[in-house]
Amino acid sequence: MTDELLNRIAQALERLAPPPALSADLAASPAYVWDGRAIRAVEAFAPVDYDLLTGIDAQKGALLDNSRRHAAGHAAHDVLLWGARGTGKSAVVASVVGQLQGEGQDIALLQCAIDELASLPTLFSLLRGTSRPFILFLDDLGFDEGVGDARSLRSLLQGGTAARPANVRLYVTSNRRHIVPRHLSEQDDPINPRDVVDDRMALSDRFGLSLGFHALDQDAYVAIVGGYAAKLGISFDPLEAIQWATQRGSRSGRVAWQYVVELAGRNGLHI
Repeated sequence: MTDELLNRIAQALERLAPPPALSADLAASPAYVWDGRAIRAVEAFAPVDYDLLTGIDAQKGALLDNSRRHAAGHAAHDVLLWGARGTGKSAVVASVVGQLQGEGQDIALLQCAIDELASLPTLFSLLRGTSRPFILFLDDLGFDEGVGDARSLRSLLQGGTAARPANVRLYVTSNRRHIVPRHLSEQDDPINPRDVVDDRMALSDRFGLSLGFHALDQDAYVAIVGGYAAKLGISFDPLEAIQWATQRGSRSGRVAWQYVVELAGRNGLHI
């Protein structure tokens, strides 16, 4: 077999099985994303200022304390943030990481899309190569059909050779407190319904810290708008703020922030 033929075979094999994509420098950036094959640095990580998040003081305080312990190399929990949409679950995760980085803590945020859960063992093997603390962020997690993927994630949390490394903690947001639905489906076992429910709840039980985010009443919504407006030094009309929320069919921290962005734009301010 000639050298030319060997080179042609090698080139053909490389085309069929390209080399793994190179990952970013895990010590250089404040935030990253995992695309299923490689870790990419986030070009512009600009979370909401921690002090601007109002109406969720207990939740953000608990998350900050847990994250600070993790950044210091101390024992810390995986965290489930659950509750109504628009209540600040996702924003507070990035905000807490940004707050710690502002304090000089060497900790990074790493987001993984929920359709890449099967690749988490590969990601964990990459993260074992660094001692830097990471928050692995899974946003809007939920399992509607079956519990196979939920069981896989549960096994990654509970230990074993494929479990997450010690320098990684999972922060997961979900609209459901137990991530998977508690009702029985046609495929579930009608003879032992309690076993089915227990199996569905087992994933949420793996999170040492569970933080609930709840829908707001009118007074709480107006108070959040007032807090944002005061920090930005602008005035607002409570009735207009209520009308803004009514038009959107929701009272939440997200809607409050959107109204304040509107106010800031009217006043020629940059946020």
